[in-house]
Amino acid sequence: MPSGTLLYAQSGGVTAVINATAAAVIQAARARKVRVLAARNGILGALREELIDTSRESAATVRALAHTPGGAFGSCRVKLKSLEADRARYERLIAVLRAHEVRWFLYNGGNDSADTALKLSQLAAEFDYPLTCVGVPKTVDNDLAVTDCCPGFGSAAKYTAVSVREAALDVAAMADTSTKVFVYEAMGRHAGWLAAAAGLAGKTADEAPQLILFPERPYDEADFLARVQRVVDRVGWCVVVASEGIRDADGRFVADAGAGKDAFGHTQLGGVAARLAGRVHDALGLKVHWTLPDYLQRSARHIASATDLEQAQAVGRKAVEFAFKGMNATMPVIVRTADAPYRWKIEAAPLARIANREKKMPAGFIRRDGYGITAAARRYLEPLIRGEAYPPYGRDGLPRYVSLRNPAVPRQLPAFTD
Repeated sequence: MPSGTLLYAQSGGVTAVINATAAAVIQAARARKVRVLAARNGILGALREELIDTSRESAATVRALAHTPGGAFGSCRVKLKSLEADRARYERLIAVLRAHEVRWFLYNGGNDSADTALKLSQLAAEFDYPLTCVGVPKTVDNDLAVTDCCPGFGSAAKYTAVSVREAALDVAAMADTSTKVFVYEAMGRHAGWLAAAAGLAGKTADEAPQLILFPERPYDEADFLARVQRVVDRVGWCVVVASEGIRDADGRFVADAGAGKDAFGHTQLGGVAARLAGRVHDALGLKVHWTLPDYLQRSARHIASATDLEQAQAVGRKAVEFAFKGMNATMPVIVRTADAPYRWKIEAAPLARIANREKKMPAGFIRRDGYGITAAARRYLEPLIRGEAYPPYGRDGLPRYVSLRNPAVPRQLPAFTD
């Protein structure tokens, strides 16, 4: 094993199991006697030379990290531009890596993070610096290209399906004299994977959610309202699941938070459930409740999918293996080999096939009328939410999550000014 240090960083919105990936990375590297540093707050920590020495965390703490949600080292929404436009930043990264003898860089994130890892690998080659860059998959949106599914999605999908089923029982109980329509907003800017997962809550046309709104289909308000009314007339109540990224026929987001764009250049969304609820109430005169689970969807470690946890740990271990084999500019991806029984394996895919690409719902996963999922979608989704991976609970009735000490590594370079 060549000498050197491994640097791990988390990127973008965290998930219920991203720390399980982190724990697997640390454990796999420790087994090979390789020191692991972590960047504080993702790529920003690397730029600022704010690095964490994970070797000072006990083995028990690292094990507990696997059942703790959030991002243990901090994450960020920062996307570096091209090598030409952001060259000073990339050169700073090389300088930091060189100063701390980093030979392997693992970036745990989505397609934008894969792009950063890819560009860093290209610059390292230009500078003749011995660096192996590996992207590690993570996103609740399940929109990464190439991989069959993405760690983080299965647990968010399980939370969504369970929440919708439980809320539907509440609505059904109260519908005679109270709420007739309940609207649930799911994450998903351009891809409706989480909204689709809500479809697992019911199996017939009369079971919730009776209507699902996907970003892959244009939103037609008149048709939507007519369908809500028909469901209420037939069932007595209606549960609607709407993806946050639904757009009208002209391509405008139905819910635009008006807060501009984030660091990734994405329009800030939020509030589609409230907007839909208002239209249902005003147009149909029905009592409506709505919910915006938001961060709850991605942080719900208390009801994580066992499949998701296993896959999150598997990609972490494989990322270390690929890195130490010198498999530069790659990502460990999940390959499904069978639906029933569900079987999968981990293979390497080039970052060039993943960076800045987005996997949307296949047309065959959306019901012909556009408001539900098909049997094919159900076959794909069901294995991903199977199994329970409960965290340990304390006598106070709460999960026993861990907080890391995150001791800083002494800086070797002058402060970075962007």
